[in-house]
Amino acid sequence: MADCIRALAIDAVEAAKSGHPGMPMGMADAATALFDGFVKFDAADPRWPDRDRFVLSAGHGSMLLYALLHLTGHAGMGVEQLKQFRQLHSPAAGHPEFGEHPGIETTTGPLGQGLATAVGMAMAERLLAARFGKSLVDHRTWVIASDGDLQEGISHEAASLAGHLALAKLTVLWDDNSISIDGDTALSFTDDTLKRFSAYGWSTRRVDGHDPTAVAAALAWAQRSRRPTLIACRTIIGFSAPSKAGTAGSHGAPLGAAEAEGAKSALGWNHGPFEIPEGLRERWEAVGRRGAGTRRSWLKRLANHPQREEFERAIAGKLPEGWHLPLAALRAQHAEQKPKIATRIASQKALEALVPAIAEMVGGSADLTGSNNTNVKGVASVTPGNFAGRYIHYGVREHGMAAAMNGMALHGGIIPYSGTFLVFSDYMRPAIRLAALMRQRVIHVLTHDSIGLGEDGPTHQPVEHLASFRAMPNVFVFRPGDAMETAECWELAIKRADGPSLLALSRQNLPALRSDAGENRCARGGYVLEEASGPRRATLIATGSELHLAVAARVTLEAEGIGTAVVSLPCWELFALQDASYREDVLGSGLRVGVEALIGFGWDRWLGPEGVFIGMAGFGASAPAEALFKHFGITVEAVVAAVKKRVE
Repeated sequence: MADCIRALAIDAVEAAKSGHPGMPMGMADAATALFDGFVKFDAADPRWPDRDRFVLSAGHGSMLLYALLHLTGHAGMGVEQLKQFRQLHSPAAGHPEFGEHPGIETTTGPLGQGLATAVGMAMAERLLAARFGKSLVDHRTWVIASDGDLQEGISHEAASLAGHLALAKLTVLWDDNSISIDGDTALSFTDDTLKRFSAYGWSTRRVDGHDPTAVAAALAWAQRSRRPTLIACRTIIGFSAPSKAGTAGSHGAPLGAAEAEGAKSALGWNHGPFEIPEGLRERWEAVGRRGAGTRRSWLKRLANHPQREEFERAIAGKLPEGWHLPLAALRAQHAEQKPKIATRIASQKALEALVPAIAEMVGGSADLTGSNNTNVKGVASVTPGNFAGRYIHYGVREHGMAAAMNGMALHGGIIPYSGTFLVFSDYMRPAIRLAALMRQRVIHVLTHDSIGLGEDGPTHQPVEHLASFRAMPNVFVFRPGDAMETAECWELAIKRADGPSLLALSRQNLPALRSDAGENRCARGGYVLEEASGPRRATLIATGSELHLAVAARVTLEAEGIGTAVVSLPCWELFALQDASYREDVLGSGLRVGVEALIGFGWDRWLGPEGVFIGMAGFGASAPAEALFKHFGITVEAVVAAVKKRVE
């Protein structure tokens, strides 16, 4: 059975003249033992909610996953798809891509992230089991990881968190072959990996990865463990037969034609390309059908479960009826009271409206709860052994946090949100990019969004971060200018189900600029906050904490006879989706002045060739916020002077 995987990997890589056959060939025995006796799934329904999750963290060995899907009878991964390995529009992409085939649980390839994403999947299973009970939610998460996965820093963050939370249903099979692209891992890596994971609180065991009986015994042992488990599978990369060990693609390189034939000959494989002998095909297809009875029993339990409708709604990602009503009440309150508060505080008030109304919202923070304001009074924290809470203390693990959130979203039934400082989004960027690529609903609260945070200085003052995220496809960046806009942006972030949303929020208090609570004016990304009293000669375009500066500057300019409008642009991505006539009406044909306490990269899109940008050109400094805005020339006076100079 394992040789079927090896032969398919050889054939696909040879057909594509590209790929990494060594890992699938080396881990074929362990993967066969795993799927033949342990993974709970039904090939007829690859999205069955209570299936086990399998993550190939070592995504370069993608043919291992594609071969398993093909052999177990998953529709859409037939011979023709395997023949298109690594080709355009093929479900058998160079690295596994979520959405290309229903049997692919997550996009992998950036090493370490698959493992960290799997930690989030295991967390989601525990959270949903606490909510809906074991009769609906009782499955495991399995991972195959490489040496490279365990070298990446994110693996340390994720493994530490998993050990702390005692995620007993998480098992990692480590392809322990001591090979990297540069050569032997000893060139750069001398960790005692089993001791490291043991120190994190994992159960560990080492086995011969080419002995299916030993692997199966270790997997059965892992199922009994009360802790997450790491099984080190000592393998030989490119393994084809004991006498030919390691000769096939030993360093991840594609096979040549002669080498491919030699590897298949060493296997004693005398079948044509992509050909599986009938007896072996039947054995593998039986593996794919093994979970059918278990799935049917689960469907019967679901049909009679008192929480059926709520479970199906949550798994489908649909919001509950009336979820928006508490938020609408909050917006009406803001319209009446006009609070002068930081948008991070306004965000907490929005969460206090949303979290009780949407049971699948699970929050957290990277050790900055008091600063990010992501907690909600009365919502319990998740602790080891108790997943009835809905708030996670991730610790100082921003990358691991963001990847785990991706895993929760991919698992289904959870809407994860978290918090840290905007400047520390640098640590999260790879996971946010994958969320965008996989179109997952995750929400990141990023506070302390500019030089307005004050005395902490340039190490904590982000200036280029939003520009980089605005350049990232399928990411929605929200930078609200007051409490009303913050509530509106939260509504939009929650409703968005096809990608990540970032909320960049202020530390400093901001005045209320809106008293209308009807239409969600942020929904179009940008709108006219204040129109000119006469013909519009200038348009001041601002976001976030600089919006009130534009409003104040307009008052002065209008008093001097210069017709000036103020445009709020809280979400560039939504504004870009509007039709051209709307955008032109909002931005106007006169002088356009952008105001933002960040760098100006990207602003020319809205300002045009004749526009003026007032913002940052370098890093910040340490001083009170008011002094910093004056020092860097981001003031009402500077805006007025810039307009008058150009208009006059």
